[in-house]
Amino acid sequence: MSVVKELLRTEDNGSISFGNYELDTKSKLSDFEYKGDLYKVKTFKEITKLERNGMFVYESVPGTAVSNFNEENGVMEFMVEGSEDAQVTVEAEDGAEYKVYINNTNVGKMKSNFGGKLVLSVELESGKPVNVKIVRI
Repeated sequence: MSVVKELLRTEDNGSISFGNYELDTKSKLSDFEYKGDLYKVKTFKEITKLERNGMFVYESVPGTAVSNFNEENGVMEFMVEGSEDAQVTVEAEDGAEYKVYINNTNVGKMKSNFGGKLVLSVELESGKPVNVKIVRI
């Protein structure tokens, strides 16, 4: 996996990929249509943020590249890559409980905050993507 040079794209499998943690200056792409929704991405080395219809979906600090991002039936799954460990925040249902898997290892249950966000830390090494799967219980 590598950074997404076009900032946001649709993959052959129907998922989306976004983010470029190699950029020194903030770049953004707005009004990207995917499955009837409009997406916006802001990305560079310090942060990557994805919004759908003006609402929060994903954020990482520092910036990351995300591939094969897919959400359906209470499951969110994606591959994430970055130059260093990242704090990843994703949209979730207020107060709901989730099982979190990193590289197919169950790292435990987490409960989203009342703002509808789930925050996790992901250990990253440049050039080595990590699989993240979040399942609503």
